[in-house]
Amino acid sequence: MSQSGALPTRAVSTGLSLTEVGLGGAQLGNLHRAVDEATARASFEAAWAGGVRYFDTAPHYGLGLSERRLGACLAGRPRAEYVLSTKVGRLLVARPGGAGARDDQGFDVPAAYRRVWDFSRDGVLRSLEASLERLGLDHVDLVYVHDPDDHWDEACRGAFPALSELRAQGVIGGFGAGMNQSRLLTDLVRDFDPDAVMVAGRYTLLEQPAARDLLPAAADRGVGVAVAGVFNSGLLAVPRPGREALYNYAPAPPELLDRAHRLADVCEAHGVTLPAAAVAFPLRHPAVRSVVLGAATAEQVRQNLDRYRTPVPASLWSDLADQGLLPPD
Repeated sequence: MSQSGALPTRAVSTGLSLTEVGLGGAQLGNLHRAVDEATARASFEAAWAGGVRYFDTAPHYGLGLSERRLGACLAGRPRAEYVLSTKVGRLLVARPGGAGARDDQGFDVPAAYRRVWDFSRDGVLRSLEASLERLGLDHVDLVYVHDPDDHWDEACRGAFPALSELRAQGVIGGFGAGMNQSRLLTDLVRDFDPDAVMVAGRYTLLEQPAARDLLPAAADRGVGVAVAGVFNSGLLAVPRPGREALYNYAPAPPELLDRAHRLADVCEAHGVTLPAAAVAFPLRHPAVRSVVLGAATAEQVRQNLDRYRTPVPASLWSDLADQGLLPPD
C-alpha cells in the first residue's frame, strides 16, 4: 500500500497496514460535547498532515455523525493511501419524533435514531450497507464487531462467520472485534481467523491485563492489535492528574490516582511526560500495530502526534519495572 507522507506503518494482513498512530472517530461524533463541522474537519486535516492514515469510526459514534463526517473528509483522498475501519453490532433505527430530544449515550446529537443490538448475519449486512452509504464508499478495509460482550454466542453464530465470508468475497479487507476487555478477544483470536482486534483500556501504562492473554495469542496467530483508550479515559492524559481525573469514564479511585502519580514521578525523572509515555508504551509490544487516539480539535491531534514523536529512553521502562509499576518482562 502506498501511503505518501504517512507515519511508519505495521502490517495487519497482506496489502493492509496501519500507521502507528490512528485517529479515533468518537469525538467526530460529538462525544461528550458538540464539535462544529469546521472544527471536526480541521481535526482530520491535522491528522492527515501529520501522517495519520488509519481512521476508525462506528455507527454508535454520534448516531452516524462520525461516519458521515469522516466520509466527507476522506472524499477525494487517494483510496489506496488510507485504512478505514468501522463497526457492526448496533443498528441505527429511525426514531419518529426523536429529533427534538438529545442522545442519552454520551453523544451531543439529536436522538433521531435508536441503537438496536444485532449481531446476526442479516444485522451485519444491514449495518455495513448503511455505513457505506454514510461514508460514501464502496468498501471498508476493516470491520470490527463492536462490544459483543453480552451477545457473544450470537456474534459467534452470526457476525463473525458473516464477516469471514465478506472478507473471502473481497467485500471487506478484514475483520475482527473491538472491546474493552481482553478475554473474549483472546477467544476470537483462537477460535476464528481475524485480521485485527481493537482493545480499549486494557493494555496501557496503567494496567496490562491483555499482556496475559490477548497479546501472546495475537502474536502466536499473527493477528494485529490496535490499542485504544491509552489514557484510561483521562487519568494518563495530563502530566499530573488531579482529583477530578476519570478512569473508565468515572471518577478515578484513590489507589489508581496514586499509581498514576508514581508513574509520573518516574517519567519526569527521565524527562518524559506521563501522556508521552502512555502513547509509547503499547507500541513496544510486537503484536501491537497501532495506537488509536481520539481528538476533538486540531490542537489535540498535534499534541498527540508530538507525544508519539517524543523520544523515550529504554531506562524509563526498566525503572518502572524496578519499582513494580510495570511487569518485569
